[in-house]
Amino acid sequence: MEKSKGQPGALRLPHDVASRRALEQSYEAESPFELRNELLALARRHDRKRARAMLDAGRGNPNWISAAPRDAFWLLGQFATDEARRVWQEGDLAGMPHPDGIGQRFEDFAQRHAEVPGCQVLLECLDAAAQRGLDRDGLLYEFVDGVIGDNYPTPDRILPYVERVLAHYLSEEIGAGRVHAGDLQLFATEGATAAMCYVFDSLAANELLPPGAKIAVMVPIFPPYIEIPALHRYRFDVVEIRATGRDASGETTWQYPEDELRKLADPSVRALFLVNPSNPPSVALSPENVETLVDIVRHHNPDLMIITDDVYGTFVEGFRSLAAELPENTLLVYSLSKHFGVTGWRLGVVALHRQNVFDKRLQHLPGEVRDRLGARYRILSPKPDALPFIDRMVADSRQVALNHTAGLSTPQQVQMALFALHALTTRGKQYKAQVRGICHRRMGRLYRALGVEMPSLQRWAEYYTEIDLLALARQRHGSDFVEHLQSAYEPVDILFRLAESSGIVLLNGGGFHAPAWSVRVSLANLPDDAYDIIGQEIVAALDAYALAWRRGERVT
Repeated sequence: MEKSKGQPGALRLPHDVASRRALEQSYEAESPFELRNELLALARRHDRKRARAMLDAGRGNPNWISAAPRDAFWLLGQFATDEARRVWQEGDLAGMPHPDGIGQRFEDFAQRHAEVPGCQVLLECLDAAAQRGLDRDGLLYEFVDGVIGDNYPTPDRILPYVERVLAHYLSEEIGAGRVHAGDLQLFATEGATAAMCYVFDSLAANELLPPGAKIAVMVPIFPPYIEIPALHRYRFDVVEIRATGRDASGETTWQYPEDELRKLADPSVRALFLVNPSNPPSVALSPENVETLVDIVRHHNPDLMIITDDVYGTFVEGFRSLAAELPENTLLVYSLSKHFGVTGWRLGVVALHRQNVFDKRLQHLPGEVRDRLGARYRILSPKPDALPFIDRMVADSRQVALNHTAGLSTPQQVQMALFALHALTTRGKQYKAQVRGICHRRMGRLYRALGVEMPSLQRWAEYYTEIDLLALARQRHGSDFVEHLQSAYEPVDILFRLAESSGIVLLNGGGFHAPAWSVRVSLANLPDDAYDIIGQEIVAALDAYALAWRRGERVT
């Protein structure tokens, strides 16, 4: 029986072997997130047969939130509304906040609300900004006007004080202090999802990556980084850089052998896309890998454009982005969603060094291409050829003609800045330790339930783990069973069985260009005890396959 395309939940698993394998093979070619929709529907349909609820570890939405900066945001909103009414009030009508004397009025407000949740946090955030050289009253007014949302984002790329706040955050938390905040120019976006779209769109629109251009992608990786280049609009020639590194004992390290990285020495490779720490292995690049990349760029491919997605960086102690190692070559995509628990807020940013190869490449395009691009951006500037790449991204995000109304909503920008400032305080550091501890604790429970030692990976974010089902099967039942498993079943078969019989939803590693017989488990989105159950059910599923094999039967 075939699945009904576009109708999640229409899946019915055939009973005959050939039909089932054909159906499973068709899903292996699809995005793991589309497969997840079918697994969720399958798990829900069998929910009544179980005494416990479905467990969805297939998506990385954390089940924690950073509460204190939210408290600060709501209190700031109250002060801002008071400011608006101070200027003009006629019933429900109010005016627009005014900056004169705003600092003193806020101090009076804070004294009156000292015991209200968020007051102390808001003061600490303002102090953190002042410690980094930002004018307190200027920042406060931008926040007040921004949280009211009574003006278009101006500048459209990002509000001035918000840009400086986020630049300090990225410098300290993602760049380990190795990149100067003043050297970064930022574009606030609707999460990393929008940032990815804007990056691909502008690289294509500006012919930095024309159709058929050769790019490299470090795998395993978040699937859209593989799926977008395959779209007809781009049709990029993709070179995969595979994380096949192993340690002395033969265990995978999720690092990249030097011969894989040396593929980037080819100057025809125009761009490199990576997620660091990786998704799903959740491991940051090793110092050796970084050293090799730096050598390749400096001595073999100096104009390589690097696009790094560092959303999980804060989960690794001492993390340092490639944007700090190769600042002029690297465009940084960052989302606050995972660390702060704000996937619904859609808060992201693109960061680019003021001196960068993207702008350099624009200036070295052939004359006829520069003429075409000049015509595209002429409505923005009398000298469109001088328009930086990051400003072109802003314009492209609104079809150029709507550039004057581009930009992330100002309340979102203010909330983003408060999260960033809070992270730079002592309380923010404590919060970071808490969320890291949550992931580590859950990881330990999962591997204890699997009956194997927890991997000892360097620079492991522990936000996800990639479980090698064949290694687990070999440990429990031997190599002959592994050969049988591979020959008799499709890699996604166990995912369907876990969803149907146990109500557990995981993602297939093959969809991330990880080993086909691996599964991704998110450690972020379920209660601690759920990971005991997930580990136990994976083991039980493998044992059921093994029992059927010994009996000469097939699991049904």
